[in-house]
Amino acid sequence: MHWILLRGLTRERAHWGDFPERLRAAFPGQQFHLVDLPGTGIHYREASPATVRAIREQVCRQVSHIPRPFSILALSMGGMVALDWAQHAEPGELQHLVLINTSSGFSRPWQRMQPAAWPKILRLLVRRELFHRERDILRLTSNRDIPLSLCKAWYSIQRQRPVSFTNARNQLLAAARFKPLEKRPMADALILASKGDRIASWYCSAELERRWCWTLKLHPDAGHDLPLDEPEWVIRQMSDWIPGTR
Repeated sequence: MHWILLRGLTRERAHWGDFPERLRAAFPGQQFHLVDLPGTGIHYREASPATVRAIREQVCRQVSHIPRPFSILALSMGGMVALDWAQHAEPGELQHLVLINTSSGFSRPWQRMQPAAWPKILRLLVRRELFHRERDILRLTSNRDIPLSLCKAWYSIQRQRPVSFTNARNQLLAAARFKPLEKRPMADALILASKGDRIASWYCSAELERRWCWTLKLHPDAGHDLPLDEPEWVIRQMSDWIPGTR
């Protein structure tokens, strides 16, 4: 089985850290492809579209070489791209869908972006001092102790492949505008969310469960970056949900 991993707003493949290696150890024989959204990672010199649909179309072109069917694991804004993808996929293109701390236009604006997070995110977008910006992003997205080595690693990522202000703004606009179609794209999907998420309320995930009868699993206190805070919990939920992997 092939998996595509998508990150969130202004983040890239390197921000997964050792999570892909943990996935490969837990699911031997399966292949995990780390894909960057336009304007991030290896595509940081490209312009990011300002709609989820256009972002999804570019991502689809990037992975045209990967055999079908494949599965998608996506975090935050990457989950919006994955959800839009599932609703426009060709028959038999997608096998499994795992969404982590994502949101959509089905939820209230103050649930999609909690009020306390707005001023912090706006300040982060315009902050020029890279090390402190990356440290503050970690403090906002993680609910765990953050080692200095991780701050330095994220700082190094941004130094090497900087996300421009314009691309960050376009991604934020795309996320804010996104509303899925009404139709349920798959019979089931795994939705993982944390009650400790200080960016997107877990009620956004609960709304997808309510609307489409998908499988929802909640972590009691991890942050928005659930694979960073609790990688083994994420893998355990996937193993329990995917047939034949227990």
